[in-house]
Amino acid sequence: MNPSVKELLYAGTVIPAHPLALTAERRLDEARQRRLTRYYIAAGAGGVAVGVHTTQFEIRKPEVNLYETVLRLAAEEITKAGLQRPFIKVAGICGPTEQALAEARLAVSYGYDLGLVSLGGLKDYSEDQLVKHIAAVAEVIPVFGFYLQPSVGGRILSYRFWEQMVNIPNVMAVKTAPFNRYQTLDVVRAVCSSPRRDEIALYTGNDDNIVADLLTTYRFPVNGKMVEKKFAGGLLGHWSVWTKKVTELFAEIKTGGQDALLRKGIAVTDMNAALFDPANAFRGSIAGIHEVLRRQGLLEGIWCIEDKEQLSPGQLEEIDRVTAAYPELTDDDFVRSFLEKDKI
Repeated sequence: MNPSVKELLYAGTVIPAHPLALTAERRLDEARQRRLTRYYIAAGAGGVAVGVHTTQFEIRKPEVNLYETVLRLAAEEITKAGLQRPFIKVAGICGPTEQALAEARLAVSYGYDLGLVSLGGLKDYSEDQLVKHIAAVAEVIPVFGFYLQPSVGGRILSYRFWEQMVNIPNVMAVKTAPFNRYQTLDVVRAVCSSPRRDEIALYTGNDDNIVADLLTTYRFPVNGKMVEKKFAGGLLGHWSVWTKKVTELFAEIKTGGQDALLRKGIAVTDMNAALFDPANAFRGSIAGIHEVLRRQGLLEGIWCIEDKEQLSPGQLEEIDRVTAAYPELTDDDFVRSFLEKDKI
């Protein structure tokens, strides 16, 4: 890994999960797909994650066949930007070991820095088999571990699993996204207890607890000593919208007062509830992200690959409510200015 990219990963940054831009015919809208990447760069994000849940896992279906395309488009736009700062490229990696290895090799060919390894769909794998699976991928590309919540295809994993996983060489970061305090603590405690603790960056994916995760110092007694660890940054679907304000809030978290930020954290969670649709078991989460991007003009519509990916009843009104309630956390003015310069 490029040393400056590695340094940024450990220092912490904002990594949006990249959505998929489609036309009304559910074909790739390449111009808007590329522009989304440019938006994240312009908004000050420190990286993007492509081919992940927010990009829609269905891009891998043979009849859709967009996985390589979205990796390529994002990589091309990042190269074209000619950035004078490090920018982390994360590729989502899914499926059984043979598929995961093929995706890892593809990601490496397009210059991706890490592979975010999803364990969704591997219900038949034992935890020991999952550890071997990740170890195999880590021989191809540095690994970003991923605790995916069960509501969207993940599974509950034991402390023993994380204890083994974080000791795999070339596992360099872990995204915790179980949306559960107990399960989040399992991951953080396993990292703190590992001799590799300083080689692993923690990133929050807990969209229901973003600010609190980033503010908290986690402390555990390990072999008679107190070990501390903080979340370095976040890799989040929520951060794929209002991204300019996200980068400003992240900078404030790194330097600001805790009480005021915790109050903002409540507002962020309220906004996330409108986007991610927990009232309906997260069924409208991708459509909710698309709706905000549509309103801002970054997407033409909220179309997803699957017809089932739609806004839930009442979700539109909730998005109306939170955008009106927290204008200081939206970046509509920035997006308008960006679109005036970035015509397609």
